[in-house]
Amino acid sequence: MSRATVIGFGKSGVAAARLLKREGWEVELTDSASAESLAERNTSETLLQQQQELTAEQITVKLGQSPDLNGANLPELIVVSPGVPWDVPVLNKARELGIETIGEMELAWRHLQPLPWVGITGTNGKTTTTSLIAAIFQAAGLNAPACGNIGYAACEVALSWKGRGAGGAGERFDNSSFLTPNSSLDWIIAEISSYQIESSTSLAPRIGVWTTFTPDHLARHKTLENYYNIKAKLLSQSELQVFNGDDAYLSKLGLSAWPNAYWTSVKGKDSLISEKGFYIEDGWVVEKLTATSAPERIVKVSALRMVGEHNQQNLLMAVATARLAGINKDAIARAIEEFPGVSHRLEHICTWEGIDFINDSKATNYDAAEVGLASANSPAILIAGGEAKAGDDTAWLAQIQSKAAAVLLIGSAAPAFAQRLQEVGYSSYEIVETMERAIPRAAELAKQYQAAVVLLSPACASFDQYPNFEVRGDRFRQLCLDWVQNSKPNINFQTQTILVNSP
Repeated sequence: MSRATVIGFGKSGVAAARLLKREGWEVELTDSASAESLAERNTSETLLQQQQELTAEQITVKLGQSPDLNGANLPELIVVSPGVPWDVPVLNKARELGIETIGEMELAWRHLQPLPWVGITGTNGKTTTTSLIAAIFQAAGLNAPACGNIGYAACEVALSWKGRGAGGAGERFDNSSFLTPNSSLDWIIAEISSYQIESSTSLAPRIGVWTTFTPDHLARHKTLENYYNIKAKLLSQSELQVFNGDDAYLSKLGLSAWPNAYWTSVKGKDSLISEKGFYIEDGWVVEKLTATSAPERIVKVSALRMVGEHNQQNLLMAVATARLAGINKDAIARAIEEFPGVSHRLEHICTWEGIDFINDSKATNYDAAEVGLASANSPAILIAGGEAKAGDDTAWLAQIQSKAAAVLLIGSAAPAFAQRLQEVGYSSYEIVETMERAIPRAAELAKQYQAAVVLLSPACASFDQYPNFEVRGDRFRQLCLDWVQNSKPNINFQTQTILVNSP
């Protein structure tokens, strides 16, 4: 029996291990984190229960250690979860030993390759765009789950698919519940991070979408050029390409780098980089599929409930993808009218004494946080901080000076952020360290400054205090609801309404 090692005891790693086991591999699942630290971040089920289930499936689990590549009984395949850096010593050694080393996304691709894929990547905007694309495809009656860096792990989807013959009268795929084995699938809608592209060799979507490009993840990818080249690999291997033509970096490259792409622009036909693409004109999304074809109106921009130019860009890319996949205008309009937004993207949590509490936990870099603050009403009380990333904070700091009445700083980045605020002459900040301290203080300051909004938009990763940005956003939500529940006078709950959305 062939042997495989999966690194990473998270959702992606567990799904990869189960997929390999189903295919007849002898599987070992490892994680360098200890059982204790894994238990702290396990929110869906107890670690012990999951270990017992995997053991019952004859999958060996080894926690608190890396794979041992010193013995004679080496694995033939190593599969890496997205969070594991591609250049850690054990992976470098595996490659030196000739052991095939791939990412979880690549493994899923190899099993789902007969199906058409949409692959969405970008620094910001990819989650909203992915969610909107999946909603449109599903409104058209297609079984098209969102997966990858959003929703299900790609290998979870592969586990659900009954194989090359799928597409007949099988159970439909329900992306709001657990996957059902032997589901029929029509398309795969995958949000794909740079980490997942980096560890994929043959991934080649039918349609590739590039939302934005700004410096991010440079601690892992080292240089902007390397980061760009990783993203570009996905698009170059895609049959059809959709680009945000309003992105400063991508538009500079333009047709010289991507001559066959479909470009988009919220600024009208005259701003379209190519003679084919999608643009906004007179309040409509307009399609021009070839240089000689007549422009065609597809859907009114006002159908989209989310505000902001960045969301119009997301809308354009989603509509372009749907039209290239052959989806009709009625399905597109219906999906867009019903699309509520995405959790953790300027998600409205509640209103307390006229003050809106908004969760923008997905803003994990300066560019996303700058957009989030620009989209919020002013004056705002901003909660920022976490695990800092490299990047240009100039526009973000300018937005703070313009719209923030006060800034509360949390996490390991708090001292450095305080120094940067001082350097630009902004003094209305406090280091509160934790979210638990930030919420009551934010409410107090909002009353003091008559602020319209308390906004969590961290401009940082979450890993210093939380497993991921979702857990951070969930904690913010719970603390806000607890605060208003225990405060007087009674408040107006609006927990199900998402007013606006960030990239």
